Amino acid sequence: MTESLIALGAMLLLIFMRVPVAFAMALVGFVGLGLLRNWSSAYAMAGAVVYESGFQYLLSVLPLFILMGNFVTQSRMSRELYNAAHALLGHRRGGLAMSTVLACGGFGAICGSSLATAATMAKVAYPEMRRLGYSEELATGSIAAGGTLGILIPPSIIMVVYCLLTEQSIGKMFAAGVLPGLVAIGCYMLAVSWVVRRNPSAGPKGQRSTWPQIRTALARVWAVLALIGMLMGGIYAGVFTPAEAAGIGAFLGFAFAAARGALSWPSFVEVVVESAKTTGMIFMVMIGALMLANFINFTSLPQDLLDAVDHFHVNPLVVIVIMCLIYIVLGCVLESMSMILLTVPVFYPLVQALGFDLIWFGVLVVTVTEISFITPPFGMNVFVLRGVLPQVSTPTIFRGVMPFVVGDFVRLSILILFPAISLYLPSFVR
Repeated sequence: MTESLIALGAMLLLIFMRVPVAFAMALVGFVGLGLLRNWSSAYAMAGAVVYESGFQYLLSVLPLFILMGNFVTQSRMSRELYNAAHALLGHRRGGLAMSTVLACGGFGAICGSSLATAATMAKVAYPEMRRLGYSEELATGSIAAGGTLGILIPPSIIMVVYCLLTEQSIGKMFAAGVLPGLVAIGCYMLAVSWVVRRNPSAGPKGQRSTWPQIRTALARVWAVLALIGMLMGGIYAGVFTPAEAAGIGAFLGFAFAAARGALSWPSFVEVVVESAKTTGMIFMVMIGALMLANFINFTSLPQDLLDAVDHFHVNPLVVIVIMCLIYIVLGCVLESMSMILLTVPVFYPLVQALGFDLIWFGVLVVTVTEISFITPPFGMNVFVLRGVLPQVSTPTIFRGVMPFVVGDFVRLSILILFPAISLYLPSFVR
């Protein structure tokens, strides 16, 4: 265990010295294996990881889902999704904040990025909420919290990466995210209700939409909702594999953006280049994480952790809670992809040895990663909003997200105590 702890400490030191996370993990893994075994093994391991990462068929899911998300985002669906949610809920007290949460869930399912969801919905929802008299705290809090849904509601890039690391079914992982995603939306709406009950002026009622207005708003988003439903339904029913679904989704995303007249040649090039950059970043971090994981597997850390749990007779659920707390703390200093790639290879053998389902654990990992996006002092979504809305102070945004943080911990407790919520739908996936 000593070698692993020294390696993890060295890696964190390199990160604090502003060495990119991918290179910090790769360097520690390479040097560690060279010192622990021999340099020939280290060179062989590095070459094998790079080769296998580049030619692994399942990894084609990543760039294709990223491309699909960027095409649909380019079609400017965020406002239509918000208007549809607004038509359904805007007449309620706090209804615009609830609409924001619902629209963030829909938009997050498209783009798969919490930061992008928060930044996009801030431009759409914040001016409307402020125009109708919503408090800055509730307006920004609902956007920051709603933005975190981007990595839980499938299709999710984070879930794909988790499955690749733990050798789990991507289809089952996507299915596992559906009900917890609905629980998350419900908890956030309850948080909005609690805020407006304590302070009715924070979220005044809006005007009730007529049925023709509701039908018109829903008609503008049916295509993208049908796209997501078709992809998820096809995966769950076994009609096509996740990689095939990603390819179909990328093509239909392109067709959707083109049909809406949102895709010129410059914007097409921008979407493709942005998707390539994001894919390259993910692959670099993944290669670094796999090199570090290979080194750790040569040490005694996984078995030592299991021995420690047995020696101290720690309740397995307590171990899961401790892991969740570690994720929340790490989320203060690391972004989500780096955090998952760093920790999952260390934790999942222990979780598996304790008899827990790795699909269920994956939902917990994604959930606590979401929580870290809005918890003080370094919630990433909070600082994204601060950049997009410079007129709002950081303390104001943090005050706004606190009721949602409470809702997040309630949700996490529910998912830990009732694993069936996460495992019910995967049981039907072939």
